[in-house]
Amino acid sequence: MYQFEKIATDFPVHTPRPTDAETPLQKLRVIDFSHFVAGPYATMVLADMGADVLKIEAPVKGDDFRHYPPADPRLPLQGAPYLWTNRNKRSVALNMKNPEGMKIARDLIAQGDVLVENFSTGVMQRFGLSYQDCKSINPRLIYCSVSAYGRSGDYADRSGFDPIVQAESGFMSMNGYPDRDGVRTVATVMDIATAMMATNAILAALLARERTGRGQFVESVLFDTALTMTGFAAMQHLCTGFNPQRVANVSADSSPSGVVRCQDRSFYVNCGNTGIFRRLFETVIGMPEIAHDPGLATGTGRMKQRDRLFEILNAEFGKRPWAYWRPKLREAGVPSGEVRTLGEALISDETRERGVVTRIAHPDVGWVPNVGLPISFSNTPIVDPRHAPRLGEHTQQVLMEVLGYSAEQVNEAARMGVVGCHHE
Repeated sequence: MYQFEKIATDFPVHTPRPTDAETPLQKLRVIDFSHFVAGPYATMVLADMGADVLKIEAPVKGDDFRHYPPADPRLPLQGAPYLWTNRNKRSVALNMKNPEGMKIARDLIAQGDVLVENFSTGVMQRFGLSYQDCKSINPRLIYCSVSAYGRSGDYADRSGFDPIVQAESGFMSMNGYPDRDGVRTVATVMDIATAMMATNAILAALLARERTGRGQFVESVLFDTALTMTGFAAMQHLCTGFNPQRVANVSADSSPSGVVRCQDRSFYVNCGNTGIFRRLFETVIGMPEIAHDPGLATGTGRMKQRDRLFEILNAEFGKRPWAYWRPKLREAGVPSGEVRTLGEALISDETRERGVVTRIAHPDVGWVPNVGLPISFSNTPIVDPRHAPRLGEHTQQVLMEVLGYSAEQVNEAARMGVVGCHHE
């Protein structure tokens, strides 16, 4: 259940952007056929940057992600996950199984700059909306396809989700404790990373269009992204043949880097080089004999004595609370941070300082929380966040504004089951 009564006290109101500032992607129109996470997150980034994103959904049911919990009866078809990935869009409820609905879809595509889809392979072709079909409608269209294994080749028919590619890419094998199977991240890191790759591809294609005048087909693939997300470990393996070993919360490449327990809570410290190591032991905990031990002067030497170093750190830091150690670590320039719950992180001083988590108005419940983008622009700030749309909330507005329908025509289309419109 949502805690709407706490939102107004726990989260600040979003600070509005300058009213006269332009946006990075103003006048860009995106026809969004995506659902769940990777596609919608990519189009939300574009919407935050000022693009007019038209979210095409089936009437009655809408995007399946609308149904993901937690849900609240005051927000029908607007579960928290859906709110997270669909702000600043306009919802058009369109029956694409109806010929008139398909005509509207094609008419919108003709007016679009970008199309994003992440259906199973073959679905857009069956609709008559493949890239080649859409290219004939709109040669300048950037057509972005997001999929699990790509749109061509032996695995194009495979469906896949974030945890599947975490397992198949080797990413899962790198995480967890050495005495048990690897573990996936609960956060949908592959979906989010794939969305970011899709956004980059779309923006690059738009730049290319400025030079060539032509649109193109671009892809962002979950499995490919998952391989990329293994980081430099992939290149280490290709160069040495060594498979990364699970090392729990310590680092496989530097020491001492990992979780340490002080008197009242745990924190993470990262000694990525010799200078940090020496500041930690000499300046913070007052043990110069460890800081300047010849056997610990190199990363290799410290890795060999990792267990010993953590025994010392836990013993020394365990003598005092985090409130004592935190300023000392910061003053000494030792990278560190307390191990927080998600709830603690969302209301932390750092989060408030950065303005990442705010509250935004919602017509049904007053306020909903909002997690903003981790980017900013000095001259063209991102748009002020608007709540994720209710199903069909903008059908009438879009058909009248973009396609020139009259109110009577929209009402007739709704009566015939071609479109769905939200009613207050």
